[in-house]
Amino acid sequence: MGRTSQIALLAISAIVVLLFLPCTTAARHLKTKPIDATNTQHLELPQGLFGPESVAFDGHGAGPYVSVSDGTVLKWGGEDARWKTFAYSPSYVKNNCNATSELPDVATESSCGRPLGLRFHRESGNLYIADAYMGLMRVGPSGGQATVLATEAGGAPLLFTNGVDVDQVTGDVYFTDSSATYTRAQHQLVTASGDSTGRIMKYDPKANQVTVLQSGVTYPNGIAISADRTHLVVSLTGPCKLLKVWIQGPKVGTSEMFADLPGYPDNIRPDGKGGYWVALHREKYELPFGKDNHLVAIRIGANGEKLQEMRGPKEVRPTEVVEREGGKIYLGSVELSYIGIVKE
Repeated sequence: MGRTSQIALLAISAIVVLLFLPCTTAARHLKTKPIDATNTQHLELPQGLFGPESVAFDGHGAGPYVSVSDGTVLKWGGEDARWKTFAYSPSYVKNNCNATSELPDVATESSCGRPLGLRFHRESGNLYIADAYMGLMRVGPSGGQATVLATEAGGAPLLFTNGVDVDQVTGDVYFTDSSATYTRAQHQLVTASGDSTGRIMKYDPKANQVTVLQSGVTYPNGIAISADRTHLVVSLTGPCKLLKVWIQGPKVGTSEMFADLPGYPDNIRPDGKGGYWVALHREKYELPFGKDNHLVAIRIGANGEKLQEMRGPKEVRPTEVVEREGGKIYLGSVELSYIGIVKE
């Protein structure tokens, strides 16, 4: 082999190595100490249930409330009471979904519902539920059967309702529809195909009206309103980015990129300090072998800067990260049978 060929081979090898390195270079330079999610406390779900996708606490601090695989929302009542069913869709009752079935939950979720994003309006005590198949729903402080608020927007059906957040001042609800082409059961195709038919919407509870704020979005997933209530931050799963959507001020109605991420984001939640926790399902170029440790979440500042990372074993692929008082951080997951609790 000639010298030129050797140099070319070395260059190609270097490029291949770089392509498959985890995208955490920026995080290594963060001044804030990383959070270790290796050893977590587990709040195990009732037997047979899994996938606590979203985690919420009501205005009194009770909870967590979680959205799970059988189509219900559960409420944690403490070590003695454990988990109780809190809410479910009208279709859950209509289709007798609480009956014993040999079918896996994924086979029945289109008829029983699959709640994803959860968010309380603290003043009213109402819980808003983004159900992948049933649309946007709401249930009162006492729980029970939820009311379906929206199944379409702008004349098009909600095919993959996903993330939700609430303006605690106005009561307006912001939510995402991840795709107008694929359902939740086909979520991998949304990323693989580069589908850009997602939408970001607003529900006005006073007028009982849904407005499409932006369409043609590539895999909009989690959504959070900023601390000053001027804009939304939306996680774009396929592109590995955060999108800023202005809802007040001179830029209202426009959007811009907020941050590039080192992995595939799911839900985004305020960290209580003006920034956000973004759950990462996996790193961009993560390999299935090697060290059993990867980036599970990243804290983003109010201006889109990366502030802190959280790392844990590869089996932990959180869909939501919720920070509470006292340094407790709750991890939701669409795959696991428990809620993880990390002590910062």
